[in-house]
Amino acid sequence: MPGKLTNDLGTITIDDHVLASIAGVSAMECYGLVGMAAKSTASGIVELLKREHSSKGVKVQTENDTITIDLFVIVEFGTRISVVANNIIDKVKYNIENLTGMKVKKVNITVQGVRVEK
Repeated sequence: MPGKLTNDLGTITIDDHVLASIAGVSAMECYGLVGMAAKSTASGIVELLKREHSSKGVKVQTENDTITIDLFVIVEFGTRISVVANNIIDKVKYNIENLTGMKVKKVNITVQGVRVEK
């Protein structure tokens, strides 16, 4: 269900794909994040998404004027996962609220993997 804002002049409808794109790009700017992940339901294999497809690792649910965002990420080995996750949550919440004017209820982070550089 797309997000809706109503004011004196009319109604603004923001599609969930737009919200997912904003969340994906915001998350990719955070230190310690390697990329977004797409999980194949058939095989259970986690796939690292390219930057252009980062919104596929994002699930958005809108209720009235609040948003719940689920992010599926791959983090860099050697970083503290809790710190990376908190940075992602803060950045995504800030950008969504400032760009859309809607309220973010929750940002859930699911770490799908850790990437080890050789």
